Amino acid sequence: MKANTITNVILTGGVGSRLWPLSRKSLPKQYLDLFDGESLFEKTVTRNQSFATKTIVVGNIENHKMTDAIMAKFDTTFTHIVEAVPRNTAAAIAFAAFASNPEDILLISPSDHIIEDGKFYNEALEKAIELANENYLVTFGIKPTKPETGYGYIEFENENVIAFHEKPNYKIATKYLKKGNYFWNSGLFCFKAGKFLEELQKQEPEVYQASRKAWESSKKGFLDYKLSLEIPSISIDYAVMERSKDIKVVPAHFAWSDLGSFESVYDYLVQRNYPMDTNKNIVIGTLMHTTFIGVKNCILVYTADALMVLQKENSQEVKQVYQQLESIASPLL
Repeated sequence: MKANTITNVILTGGVGSRLWPLSRKSLPKQYLDLFDGESLFEKTVTRNQSFATKTIVVGNIENHKMTDAIMAKFDTTFTHIVEAVPRNTAAAIAFAAFASNPEDILLISPSDHIIEDGKFYNEALEKAIELANENYLVTFGIKPTKPETGYGYIEFENENVIAFHEKPNYKIATKYLKKGNYFWNSGLFCFKAGKFLEELQKQEPEVYQASRKAWESSKKGFLDYKLSLEIPSISIDYAVMERSKDIKVVPAHFAWSDLGSFESVYDYLVQRNYPMDTNKNIVIGTLMHTTFIGVKNCILVYTADALMVLQKENSQEVKQVYQQLESIASPLL
């Protein structure tokens, strides 16, 4: 590997709506101490400390104090970019790129994923950095273990991306699994800051210009609200990755989950010998004695102001509950 500056760009703006009622706007899932006594955000910082020479955290005005509290645990300086209003991942990554030198290599890490680091993780990073040095935009693909409908997919041949595909229905996801040349789209990326900005300017000039204007007017990392509203809200996938000709994919053989649903959380906890009954039902959030009768694979989620019972396989429907509460401006969010 060349001796570039490698910057870990941690994105903390998500609200984790599919993990309601555990995840709230006031305490999103990446800050919950659910995972071996640590938050996912904390694990993300720790995982990438050994190779990153810089850290940039891009979050929003509602969670910046939580970020500062966690970063205070680490003996490291970091750049904190605070969005006045969420404008999706293309803009968030653009801010980090504007704050970097063009030759700096950015590793884009969502703060709410669980990754088993170690040999396979390090090998994937080394390969991604090598490709980024060759001016490619690199995405990490996860080999599917089941026909998952909650992830987008990358169709590939060797390191070359053939196409990106939206979240499929179960029938199509099963076909992808059988064909074998489809990866889950992990949301992890690696590229030079200058290369990303060049592609963003080419593919989405409006996003580029508005993001640059907001960044140049920022004060101590805090972005202006009115200027931020002028930025089109679009993901990095739509803005750049699905349209650039300079894309490569690195197969990720490490264990990965975006823990984007209670089914993912269930699987994670069960693998770590979390208590369950004989019908594989579990309880999250309370030590109160709970008995399940006549049901299997259920999750009871308890908080001080909300109670939810769901079939593990119906976890994706939690987002509908969140959206319903959002439509009535519920204080439960």
